[in-house]
Amino acid sequence: MGAWRIVRGSVATGVGDFARWIAKLEGHYRAKTGMTLYPGTLNVWLEEPYDLPPQTIQLDKREYGGEVTVNIAPCRIFGRRAFILRPISRNPAEPAPPKLLEIATDVHLRSTYGLKDGDTVEVDVL
Repeated sequence: MGAWRIVRGSVATGVGDFARWIAKLEGHYRAKTGMTLYPGTLNVWLEEPYDLPPQTIQLDKREYGGEVTVNIAPCRIFGRRAFILRPISRNPAEPAPPKLLEIATDVHLRSTYGLKDGDTVEVDVL
């Protein structure tokens, strides 16, 4: 794997769809990450686009009988082990925005760190 680097962005409210899917597929995510993820993600809109490293983990749609494959890349936020979840769109013409990080870890990041929309955060990425 490559070296860690820092990206910066602003906390933003998301749709809330990952909360449902993380809860529903908790065993799959635990098997992929080695961690029980809090059911929800912290959405961070970056200053610059970020492409996931080529060696991401995948939760393939065939593994859970779904419609969307999710790329899972390790990251750190506030020194905490976490993961970027980036779905591979069903429609290749509408890929996930490269400036959006959806970050999942074992705690609710907003309440644990007192985050609100517009707060700037730093994320260590590969």
